[in-house]
Order: sequence, then C-alpha cells, then structure tokens
Amino acid sequence: MTTPAWDPAQYLRHAGHRARPFTDLLARVPDPPGTPPRIADLGCGPGNVTALLAARWPTARITGYDNSPEMLDRAHVDHAGPTAGGGHLGFAPADARTWTPAEPHDLILGNATLQWVPGHADRFADWIAALTPGGTFAFQVPGNFSAPSHLLMRSLAHSARWKARLADVLRHEDAVLAPEAYLERLTGLGCAADVWETTYIHLLQGEDPVLDWVKGTGLRPVLTALADDPEARNDFLAEYRTALREAYPAGPHGTPFPFRRIFAVATRRA
Repeated sequence: MTTPAWDPAQYLRHAGHRARPFTDLLARVPDPPGTPPRIADLGCGPGNVTALLAARWPTARITGYDNSPEMLDRAHVDHAGPTAGGGHLGFAPADARTWTPAEPHDLILGNATLQWVPGHADRFADWIAALTPGGTFAFQVPGNFSAPSHLLMRSLAHSARWKARLADVLRHEDAVLAPEAYLERLTGLGCAADVWETTYIHLLQGEDPVLDWVKGTGLRPVLTALADDPEARNDFLAEYRTALREAYPAGPHGTPFPFRRIFAVATRRA
C-alpha cells in the first residue's frame, strides 16, 4: 500500500458528512477521569474534529497526532492554542504504527485512521496499557471496503492497463476487522467494550460527488502513485468516474452514497 500524500482542502470539501461519525462516537465516550483530562487524537487530519474535543472538555490537554505535514500545518493554523476553559489544543507529528504515549492518558481516540495502519489491532494493548484506570480508547473506521466505490477502484487498479503501476497501492477488505473481532480483542485486554456499526446514507451534491469524496480519502494512494504523470492520472480518473456514475446514479435531490462504519468504545476497568 502506498503512503498517500494528503490534501486538506480536498478532504474538508465534505467536512460535515465526515464529522458526523466522530460526533456519534463522541456521544458514547464517557467523561475522562483526569483533572484536567489528557487526551490524544490519533490521525487528527486538519484538526476540525479534534477541536470538538476541546469544546466538550474545555479544560483538557489535547494533542492531535498525524504523519501528514500538510494536515498538521492546516490544523496548527486553524485550531492550535489555548481553549476557552483553560486547556490547550496542540498538534504534533506521529505515526500510529509506532506511537506510544509518553505519559498516562485519560482518552485516546482514532477517527477514520486505523484503516491506514496494517495490523492496527496489535497496537491496542500498548494504547490501553497507557490509559489511566477508568480511561477510554475509542475509534471508528470505515467498513465499506466491499462497497462499489472501493471494488471499482481496486478492479481498475488491477486491470491490464494499470496493474503494473497500481496493483499494490490500495487497501483491501482486510484493512479493518469485523466488529465481533474488535469486541473480542478489546474485552480480551480487560476493557468494558461497546462495539457497533452504522450505515450512513450521505446525500451528496454536485457533479461526480462520489469521485470528489474519494479523492479526499480512499483514492489518495492512486493519486500519489500517479502524481508524476498527470496524463495517466487524468486517464485513470476518467475511467473511474464513468464507473462511479453507473454505480451511484444521481437522484432528483442529490447522489445517495451509502457508507458503513464500525465503532468501538473500550474503557479500562478501574
């Protein structure tokens, strides 16, 4: 899988739809036990949802971590600094494949991040061990790797024209675990765990909105791999656009885009 280059502006084009799973996750997260709470947001991206943590816990010390310089730059400019309740919101470079907290945390979150981390469930033990008693580890990941948007992307990448350049750049269905597997992992680590899934039906607007959506996320490895060949990149996008139009036809009020997500909230027993 290619490490993608990120475009904060493209990612934020669907910020409202992308933020909803985070707010649904946050609604099930209990208040952190620390005073003030110490919170980490893994894969914070441009920081727009990390800022929601400061709104809920204004005294907290919050750090958003990401391995994209572009995303961190945008997060620093838009959101870093003291919070209204005397807390602080900051951002720092880190890779979820290797990040381990340097101090105990009351809450560690990952929002639409862990699907980019091969073997991410093997990191759970380290993160949960870093929680204070009664602290929480919570995350949500896409569960849509068998959806047409991904199947068509992978099929095209493996076609005769593209497989030499793109066959190994994309994630597959095993990028995330089944909800039952997450529940087993988290309870096995001594947590009280709540795991569920939701399928959102996003009603997207504009021309080719599903393509516009995936250009901000799932398609980033392809766009990165073809960045030095604009003609090839445009040819791939043209083929993919045609397939997406058939798979996701526009309706009278927009283009319905079903999107399944998997959620988990695991609290370390006090």
